[in-house]
Amino acid sequence: MRILIIGGGGREHALGYVLAKDPARPELFFAPGNAGTASLGTNVDLVDGDDINLLAFVRKESIDLVIVGPEAPLVRGIANTLEKEGVRVVGPTAAAARLEGSKSFSKDFMIRHGIPTAKHRTFHRSQYDEARAYIESEGAPIVLKASGLAGGKGAVVCRTLSEAIATLDAIFRTDVFGSAGDELVVEEFMIGEEASIFALCDGNTYSLLLPAQDHKAIGENDTGPNTGGMGAYTPAPIIDDGILAEVERLVIEPTLRGMEEEGCPYKGVLFVGLMITDEGPRVIEYNCRLGDPEAQVVLPMLETSAVEMITAIANGELSQITLRNRPGAAATVVLSSGGYPGSYQTGYEITGLDRAGEVDGVTVFHSGTRIDERGRILTAGGRVLSVTAIGETLDQALLRAYSAADLISFEGKYARPDIGRKGLARMA
Repeated sequence: MRILIIGGGGREHALGYVLAKDPARPELFFAPGNAGTASLGTNVDLVDGDDINLLAFVRKESIDLVIVGPEAPLVRGIANTLEKEGVRVVGPTAAAARLEGSKSFSKDFMIRHGIPTAKHRTFHRSQYDEARAYIESEGAPIVLKASGLAGGKGAVVCRTLSEAIATLDAIFRTDVFGSAGDELVVEEFMIGEEASIFALCDGNTYSLLLPAQDHKAIGENDTGPNTGGMGAYTPAPIIDDGILAEVERLVIEPTLRGMEEEGCPYKGVLFVGLMITDEGPRVIEYNCRLGDPEAQVVLPMLETSAVEMITAIANGELSQITLRNRPGAAATVVLSSGGYPGSYQTGYEITGLDRAGEVDGVTVFHSGTRIDERGRILTAGGRVLSVTAIGETLDQALLRAYSAADLISFEGKYARPDIGRKGLARMA
């Protein structure tokens, strides 16, 4: 089987990792991939949006199935393009991917279908005065979200009114998020603990991966600006069996039913970001793909054949397989470039990868890396590596991940020091 994985981050490396270990031994291609995926298959220099060359490559290489990792190509409609050409694809259509591509659409969708979420209002860029008046009337804390895609950084929690007005100015007047900020969702600040749920969907039915918890803020104790994610762990103890059943009843099932009723049945991975409040689970946002860095923990925990899993999604046959997970826990610590999520430098040599990989239970997934002409692995992005470890307990997994992370060096390396702390406290 020949599989093309679109994307070049840790999520795509993790997908390739579980597929490469599968007894079916598929031949893997990554577009564009990174220094880590190069050891699992063939990296292909295809530019996002160049559908002509993508389709030519798929035909030339007789690709059997395409997995789309990032959200941008899905929102743009890459799944539609591939399916029109008769290519099997894991990923929702553009109409279904609006759940992530437009927060305005997703919030209205939740209201239409009675799915619990935060109180909100949406404003267009031309409605600056109305948005400011609403923010002032609601007070702080309050959350401002760019409606479009902003690389996981478009949601800003404003603790004070002055911070909220400054954020409004940055989005509508300074254009900090570009066209993603043409619409702004202003919503109430929810109190609770966040969790990530992943539903594999084939257009007819769904199966759930292990629940995880991401760490979005750059700083310890959830301080500082949001990032694409600084670490994650699974399973997340905040999601017990009772809460999970409630999430399925109140969120997953009505979401999939609602998408079908609106003429865009969901096929791919539905990622639901939740706030677990005293009143029950409420949806923070939808994403139309696996999370990154959550993929780096939920995928290595799978015991089910990864090839069988993705084939079942593509073929509408999820009801014919059962997802099985290994016992224990997994944790990942993201190593980022100094200055991220703001400006940062790249091109620094990374050392210690071999030593880190020798730590028991550890796998290092690449995100922002590249190989130079001398064969050295260099930094090439804000989030550089995800150091993932599996253990019998969360405590053991975290100890292994941090121990391995300490063995890796590059200029400006930064790691958030408190990944998994909430999970450990809840289990104490």
